[in-house]
Amino acid sequence: MKVLAVDTSAQIASVAVVDESGLIGEFTLNHGKTHSQMLIHMIAELLSKLEMSPKDIDLFAASIGPGSFTGLRIGVTSIKSMAYAMDKPVIGVSTLDALAYGIRSKERIICPMMDARNNYVFTALYKWENRKQIKLTEYMWVNVSDLIKQLKEKNSKIIFNGDAANMHKDLLETELGEACDFAPENLMLQMGSSVAYIALKKAAKGMTESCYDLVPFYLRKSQAEREG
Repeated sequence: MKVLAVDTSAQIASVAVVDESGLIGEFTLNHGKTHSQMLIHMIAELLSKLEMSPKDIDLFAASIGPGSFTGLRIGVTSIKSMAYAMDKPVIGVSTLDALAYGIRSKERIICPMMDARNNYVFTALYKWENRKQIKLTEYMWVNVSDLIKQLKEKNSKIIFNGDAANMHKDLLETELGEACDFAPENLMLQMGSSVAYIALKKAAKGMTESCYDLVPFYLRKSQAEREG
């Protein structure tokens, strides 16, 4: 089964194609261009380089959030449109699940952190057990200081990734000391391949969706909604 997946939940844009044998191709940009300018061109270019077309894809997947309202809408809409045109199923994957997926630490709690502005982050806590990713908490929109308090209560070593982990690195190191560690640079940010691999596992369990049912997961209301 060939899976095409996108992640447009933050500034970085990533597109990947995988199947059961592994990664076939991936295209990732962190160049400041808007997703509306780049995403469709990235998908087309990747498929062209792989000598594929959308009809060769069996399953379409997208990170559904939390994250940028505009970015998520672009990614989800693009995947819905392609799936509709090809009459193929889709799968939505939590951005936080995908961020945490690449870190296979058995000794540490895994804490992906996405910037939600004004010292707030989107996050959840995970562990890796028996070759499976286990979510320890609900998805959270939380102030960084409050998150640090929660982590101190865990009395465990923590490994961080995500753009907010970079932003708050000094504070995390100061407050958590030797309990604090960070993912290597190649695992710090979103990757389309992580979304694709999770989607592939879900598909094997029959957890596919109709393109009509795929919607973003924002976790919090937009600024306009909050102020309205």
